[in-house]
Amino acid sequence: MISECLIVEFAVTGDDCPLAEATRTVETTIDAQPPQLRSDGNALLQFSAPDERLAQVLDSDERIRYLHRARLDERANYRCLSKHPCVVHELVSVGLLVESLSYRDGNATVTGAVVGHDVLDGVMSRAGETVGVTLRRVYPLGEEEQGTVAQGWDLTPKQEEALRVAIDLGYFEIPRMADAATVASELNLSKSAFLERLRRAERAVIPQLFS
Repeated sequence: MISECLIVEFAVTGDDCPLAEATRTVETTIDAQPPQLRSDGNALLQFSAPDERLAQVLDSDERIRYLHRARLDERANYRCLSKHPCVVHELVSVGLLVESLSYRDGNATVTGAVVGHDVLDGVMSRAGETVGVTLRRVYPLGEEEQGTVAQGWDLTPKQEEALRVAIDLGYFEIPRMADAATVASELNLSKSAFLERLRRAERAVIPQLFS
């Protein structure tokens, strides 16, 4: 039985992986699944983004192979192979269990879990050997999740955050106290990315209200 599990969040700057570099060129946010390092040395990348220009940027990157895009509403799902490893692989190799990964403006936010402080020490030691990896926060699993909206409703943590910030800024007031661009800026998102996240949150919540 695991006695202690810690949730950690890292900020990554200076990573030269294809997804990070692409967001330096295209002003968009990429939400990615944890990369899967294959036995042939290539990493399988699965991610989504709202900006269509991203496909052109990635398709011109020689490190990217077999890029596939599937359109979904105002967002696209991507899948490809990357010949270039990223910092996340270094952290995974010493025990980080990645849960979410997002890129924006060439930087990344990595959220995951580690089993105990000994594993956390190993992850922090490896992070110190890489470029621009900073621990933002760490807390025991269950401490912050208890009583969250996401438990009662089928929301992701990012969707819950978007709703909370929109409420706090008065986006749902009549008349509105903040527009979509203001809320998006507070979340460090583009306006289109915020609206897409908000629509997905509403789609998760509203059907449950009327079920």
